[in-house]
Amino acid sequence: MTNDLPVAVIGAGPVGLAAAAEIVGRGLVPVVLERGAGVGAALREWAHVRVFSPWEYNIAGAARRLLEAAGWDAPEVTEVPTGGEIVSRYLEPLAGLPEIAANLRLGARVTAVTRQGFDKVSDRGRSAAPFEIRWIDADGVEQRTLARAVIDASGTWGQPNPMGIDGLPVPGERAAGERIAYGIPDVLGAGREDYAGKTVLVVGSGHSAINTVLALLELQRDAPETAVLWGLRRGRIEKLLGGGLNDQLPERGALGLRAKAAIDAGRLEVLAPFAASRVTRSGDRLEVEGSVGRLATRFSVDRIVVATGFRPDLSLVSELRVAVDPATEAPPALSPLIDPNLHSCGTVPPHGVVELTQPEPGFYIVGAKSYGRAPTFLMATGYEQARSIVAELAGDAVAARQVHLVLPETGVCSSDLALGTAGGCCGGPAATTASCCVADEVAKAAGAEGCGCGTAPRNANVAEPA
Repeated sequence: MTNDLPVAVIGAGPVGLAAAAEIVGRGLVPVVLERGAGVGAALREWAHVRVFSPWEYNIAGAARRLLEAAGWDAPEVTEVPTGGEIVSRYLEPLAGLPEIAANLRLGARVTAVTRQGFDKVSDRGRSAAPFEIRWIDADGVEQRTLARAVIDASGTWGQPNPMGIDGLPVPGERAAGERIAYGIPDVLGAGREDYAGKTVLVVGSGHSAINTVLALLELQRDAPETAVLWGLRRGRIEKLLGGGLNDQLPERGALGLRAKAAIDAGRLEVLAPFAASRVTRSGDRLEVEGSVGRLATRFSVDRIVVATGFRPDLSLVSELRVAVDPATEAPPALSPLIDPNLHSCGTVPPHGVVELTQPEPGFYIVGAKSYGRAPTFLMATGYEQARSIVAELAGDAVAARQVHLVLPETGVCSSDLALGTAGGCCGGPAATTASCCVADEVAKAAGAEGCGCGTAPRNANVAEPA
């Protein structure tokens, strides 16, 4: 009977371990397959980055219950952690609980998922067959695990989008790979020597790009020859930076405000809208060809950081009946709720097992991977996905469909903060005390007069302006 088998979870990141905690809480048995040598492998690669959501939104309910029952020293809910702190203070203690540790396989690289004895075309008796997960262990030996259901929480971190605006690498991008970084490199730590005193092009318009730009500007203070070019593939810088004071997550709003202050101070060059067409090695430099608006451009840099998001790898489920939207590569019922062509804010309608159900019964894609190419994912969304799906697997259809998701709103959708104004500091109806004080500090750091709220309580978890 497949009901005697475990529920397989692919990936031991925040959402994968949240699913494992839900499975344990429902009296079921998980088996968690993680390709990294430790849990939270993707977060370890951006351990230096402070997220924009406080602990309140980063801890899953079922995980908290298991941890607190074991005497866990919980972090303060209002603190804003780094990726490394999420791993050390939350994921590692969670993975160390006996009921999860006994069922965790590290160094397990999943290569394929199928139905035991059935390819995707076979029909009769297919849904009653257990899932078979093929994976390579840390010693390079191929293993097989049977499961009653599979929750794919493997994420998208290993599949960065390329530099080209057409979704493909620009000519020469692959050949120049040793001088191109993807995601959020640690330019102030492990990668410092690669970036200090260099000319760096950052391509991207999301929070990863802003984080990288601000880190480079901090490096610029110690190494004044460091030059930063910021290539925005979209033309509206106001929309990118517009969260500001109207953002209910002060850390997220502060990123835009700090970037705005740096632009106003002339500490970097903004290219918008920017489209690269070719990258060529020229000695130790990279020659970049492209356009800014309708004008052709060519310039030379030492390094390129491509922070243009990620995309899902669906190759491991090629023998399952999986449906994805042709544009977003998200489950079809979820896609219209998160489509970046229609939605630009961080608030997402509540969704769970109904929107994530696949033609393959018992198989679900969750977390960042469920969002396909849409960039609006938050961990709290993935936690609610996991809760709803595991409730369904446990036979609690009512709880599975009572989906609740409360997320802080972002000003990206609702604010028109102009580049040259403070946009309602200390008086606008949407301004919060914390973000108001952030704006005051940013203005003063940029050499402008503050907005007069220096006496309000300061949010100590927001990093100093760059």
